[in-house]
Amino acid sequence: MALSEQISRRFQELANEAAAVPLTQSSIGGDYADTEAFHRWASSAIHLIKAVFGEESPHYRNVSKAYGASVASAEDLATMRGVFLAARADYDGGYLFTVEASISGEIFADFVVAAKVALSEGQKDVAAVLACAALEDALKRFASLHGLSVEGKAMQEVVNSLKAKGLVSGAQKSLLDAMPKVRDFAMHAEWGKISSQDVGSVIGFVEQFLLGSFR
Repeated sequence: MALSEQISRRFQELANEAAAVPLTQSSIGGDYADTEAFHRWASSAIHLIKAVFGEESPHYRNVSKAYGASVASAEDLATMRGVFLAARADYDGGYLFTVEASISGEIFADFVVAAKVALSEGQKDVAAVLACAALEDALKRFASLHGLSVEGKAMQEVVNSLKAKGLVSGAQKSLLDAMPKVRDFAMHAEWGKISSQDVGSVIGFVEQFLLGSFR
């Protein structure tokens, strides 16, 4: 099961748990959530939101702000549940990945522009490093967006994973086969094994890849 599917399933499980938290009426008035059930759900919900959206996200800040009381009223539960369901809706709607992909595309595009300028000025080696770094990072982010685990993997392994899942095909697959070798030459300063044409090919590939994959 892809990572994105596991996360969606976990959101669903916790949404069901939140709806099932028992409420009891206090002797001093008002309804309160069952302490054990509430804290068990809240801890898992906060952990999931943090893992998916990060500590700086509004969803994480809001759900953390609402949590803290040892005894939770029905209103406390409703507030946390509302934030949690908003986070779930944003994730399932693809808005998190859409924003991430857009930002990634802009960052990589800047690298490609810098590589093109360096190549035009005769700085082949600088252009090679910039272009290959942009390509490798773009491939890893693209793989992650599609549920593939690529942390710590070499570029060739990432390429193989993308091909195995059918995320690259045809001419794109053939061009990608040559890229890891150019990348290795650039990252190990074997400049004599890289031509200006090689660098131009990497730049051209990255440009097309960004247009098709990070929109």
